[in-house]
Amino acid sequence: MVGRMKGLVEGVIVVLALALPGIVWSASSDPDAAFYRHAAEGGMAEVQLGELAQQKSPSASVKDFGAMMVKDHSAANDKLKAIAAANNVSLPTSPGMSQRATKLKLEALSGDTFDKSYVSGMIKDHEHTIALFEREAASGQDPDAKAFAAATLPTLRMHLQKIQSIAADSGVSAK
Repeated sequence: MVGRMKGLVEGVIVVLALALPGIVWSASSDPDAAFYRHAAEGGMAEVQLGELAQQKSPSASVKDFGAMMVKDHSAANDKLKAIAAANNVSLPTSPGMSQRATKLKLEALSGDTFDKSYVSGMIKDHEHTIALFEREAASGQDPDAKAFAAATLPTLRMHLQKIQSIAADSGVSAK
């Protein structure tokens, strides 16, 4: 009985390892590799959501912010790809699951409801991203990833200030 249970548990672990590679990979990877992955996923998501904001928002300021996201994050994504290639680091080719879910949610919204959700999401995303980039800039081991994080932080902070200003002007809560 104990032998069968042990075999069953080992089987479940193998199935989970195969079914959830992102979770297993992330848990076993070094912080620099996790930074590359999170930065790539987040950057791609910002571009996609910025395009969506340009299409769906009734607000000129939100549309302009979306255009800025596309421009700035596309440029950062290109830099990250070059750094990753030079260091033989494989990057994901699409945003993460939660980011894809956010996009699906936003696609279903329109008007002021879209704007409120997009703006509050951008505040949270940029707060999270700034923390990620600050951690990498301060304690990363990969000098290229550290330099990329440090060089990108001023733009990310500017994005956060801009979206917080849009939120304040339109009465949107970041919560």
